Amino acid sequence: MHCPRCGQQQVSNDTKFCSRCGFQLGLVAELLANGGFLPQLAELYKGKSSWLTRKNGVIFSILWFIFFVMMLPAFFGIANEDESAGVSAVFGLFTTMMFLIVSLAFLKKPARGFELPGADINATRASHLNAGIPMHELPPQQVQPAASYMPPEGGWRAPDTGDLQRPASVVEGTTKLLKKDEPL
Repeated sequence: MHCPRCGQQQVSNDTKFCSRCGFQLGLVAELLANGGFLPQLAELYKGKSSWLTRKNGVIFSILWFIFFVMMLPAFFGIANEDESAGVSAVFGLFTTMMFLIVSLAFLKKPARGFELPGADINATRASHLNAGIPMHELPPQQVQPAASYMPPEGGWRAPDTGDLQRPASVVEGTTKLLKKDEPL
């Protein structure tokens, strides 16, 4: 199995994190085992989304207010039905307040961004796949004594370029500049 982020080949398919970049690979192994599909997501697609959300309730209240308090009294005013215009405005105002209170108090919040209904169920199952390591956390720290450390093969050497090294002193740098001017 290869890491989808950096391409590093992993030692086994049971690896929980990438050895190069630390990307969490628990669900990647599950995806590979099921042909690119998580069976846990199948039940999320079964549920239908409801129109009775808080956002839709507020939008309905605003449209109700516009119709019964602004438009309908204007039409009754044009038709010289002043009493009906007043009744329509009062009815629209109070029913709008009731719709707004009911929608804010009793209706559920709509899903935001990539949050799907039942996402908490999926997160719970994902934590079981990763053997108890919570999402967004690295595995526990491992201690390696300094005495057992061996540098990698080839070793790391200081750069050969002078761009990354600081000059020893100002005098040495100035002397090098004067030597460059001498051949003229």
